[in-house]
Amino acid sequence: MKRLLMFFCFVTVSFSFAQINPVEENFTKKEVYIPMRDGTKLFTIIYIPKDISKSNKYPVIMNRTCYSIAPYGETNFRKKLSPNPFIEKEKYIFVFQDVRGRYMSEGTFTNMTPQVDHKTKKDVDESTDTYDTVDWLVKNVQYNNGKVGQYGTSYPGFYTAVGTLANHPALVASSPQAPISDFWYDDFHHNGAFLMSYFKTFPVFGVNKTKPEKESWFADKMIKPTSDDGYLFYKNMGTLKDGVDKYYKDNFFMQEVVEHPNYDEFWQKRDLLPHLKNINHAVMTVGGWYDAEDLRGPLEIYKTIEKSNPKAKNTIVMGPFSHGGWNVEYGKHFHNDIYFGDSIATFYQKNIEQPFFHHYLKEDSKTAAKLPEAYMFDTGKKQWEQFENWPPKQTQKVSFYLDNSGALAKNILNQVAFSEYTSDPNKPVLSSENYKDMNGFTPRNYMSEDQRFASYRPDVLAFTTDVLDNDVTFAGEILTKLKIASTSTDVDFVVKLIDVYPADEKADPNKPNVVYGNYHQMVRSEIMPARFRNSFEKPEALSPNKEEIVNVKLQDVLHTFKKGHKIQIQLQSTWFPLMAINPQKFLENPYKATKEDYTKAHIKVFNSSSIEIDVLK
Repeated sequence: MKRLLMFFCFVTVSFSFAQINPVEENFTKKEVYIPMRDGTKLFTIIYIPKDISKSNKYPVIMNRTCYSIAPYGETNFRKKLSPNPFIEKEKYIFVFQDVRGRYMSEGTFTNMTPQVDHKTKKDVDESTDTYDTVDWLVKNVQYNNGKVGQYGTSYPGFYTAVGTLANHPALVASSPQAPISDFWYDDFHHNGAFLMSYFKTFPVFGVNKTKPEKESWFADKMIKPTSDDGYLFYKNMGTLKDGVDKYYKDNFFMQEVVEHPNYDEFWQKRDLLPHLKNINHAVMTVGGWYDAEDLRGPLEIYKTIEKSNPKAKNTIVMGPFSHGGWNVEYGKHFHNDIYFGDSIATFYQKNIEQPFFHHYLKEDSKTAAKLPEAYMFDTGKKQWEQFENWPPKQTQKVSFYLDNSGALAKNILNQVAFSEYTSDPNKPVLSSENYKDMNGFTPRNYMSEDQRFASYRPDVLAFTTDVLDNDVTFAGEILTKLKIASTSTDVDFVVKLIDVYPADEKADPNKPNVVYGNYHQMVRSEIMPARFRNSFEKPEALSPNKEEIVNVKLQDVLHTFKKGHKIQIQLQSTWFPLMAINPQKFLENPYKATKEDYTKAHIKVFNSSSIEIDVLK
């Protein structure tokens, strides 16, 4: 009996130790309202190391978000304070803040708050809110070391990027991660084409709260799946107009989107890039090559800071990640079917992110950290590479031409010849065969998905090189220059860059059901509405059967097409349900198209069409 009692005591004590929250054990939690210059108070949670003292000071690392900083209540602790265990282990003063109009903060929420360049004392934006928060923290949190860093992924990445403009002397390190720079090009649109796959996200961003909220007040507005086949929802919904009328008549953000189909002042003033000036501290922008939400943002924010801010210690990191994938370690790192190596997120966290913040916040913020300018993952070689610039200077521009024989050729083989296809908006090309993924908050897997399913369709053109005799590395920017003629007055063009594997490619034991022989791995893709070919502000109809130029810019790549592989370009005009259906009839507002507006288009693509790519020497 005595032994049994001792056993139960041992189990109880062991269980008790197992339940200890290391955050609660090592940090004190405080909740405060920090006043902004216009009197609005932002709810902020501060976790302070218990061993902080006059002789043991800590820097601040801050995350501002629209997605809740729960758990709320000073006796309720997070299980972890950072997605990076190496950062959490060495301790900081961790600060989390609900931005204006979200959860427990005061004020009114605005999507992509317009930045004010010439401020008066009354003007507020996200950079002034960042300044006021930093200023309060360094003045009111005892024993901080006077240095502040900030980070955030996705929408919080935008708050970090715009926060670089705070210009507070204590702010010495910023890491925008998967940041949005402009909703016209990232997330809700690509080049002004509407992402239908984002349709279910609108309750999160288009319903304002009326009082302080600790829970998601918009939850009952979310559209719930009715089938594992996510395609059914979009197929049965009808047109975008039908969906808006049914689900989102009172959603302020959806209504803003619908009423602003062109790149007018509403969208222009939400473009962060023109404002990224006078930044003089360290910035490390992070992104994923397979980020289906925010791929453009990291690349353009880095390039803009690099061009406009010579004093900034500017770094870019791009890994083989989907959206925010660097924050989670899965061991063997796959994107969809493609294996990239082991512990890649851990490598980033330990060798890139932790040294960045440690150097600037705990060592010397005036000298550059020992990191390369560009830490980039080659998604073909499947290894990290380091560059002094991005795009690398050691590249040359190479053009491949879209020949009507189906060849992706180094020269124009027949100047007057063309390829042709018919696009029917009532029978769109699928964007993916992953039907379950279509039920998600946003899609993820299509970015590297096998494209054989599309290549077999008559409304998809494919142009392919011969088998490569040597490795070819694309490293930088991509521009497709299409010369087309269409029977319709509007049409979209979707360009996909594809790595075609050898027919005898070996199977992967981790993916026994995947046929890798002749796998058509998508490397990069983009859509461009022809209506915006000359101007995003002032759309123009196509003249039926008239030859026109439509340029399609794809986002950057670092991908080595290996010897024995082939390079392919696929071209199509529908991409559903990823993108909303273009009625292919020019309308002042295509978001209000009805089924009666849907028009077949017969499209010619002339042999002088090309794709221009930076190729590593």
